[in-house]
Amino acid sequence: MDYEQTTDTDEFTEWERDDGHATIRLRKRADGQFAVRYDQLHQADAGRAYAYETVESREAAEALVVEWRNDSPA
Repeated sequence: MDYEQTTDTDEFTEWERDDGHATIRLRKRADGQFAVRYDQLHQADAGRAYAYETVESREAAEALVVEWRNDSPA
């Protein structure tokens, strides 16, 4: 499924899946690392799923977002 960027602020960037049942969020943590999380909502056909990873750079975080958009981690 496709994702659309729905939020882009100084705090985080978020993408929502076309069906509205999953989001991916990228944010910079206080320690300078970047966090990426995948959250699939309860009402989704496949049930609830959640994944969270931290990486050292924004580039690595953006690559993880692309990977998860193409193949959900959970």
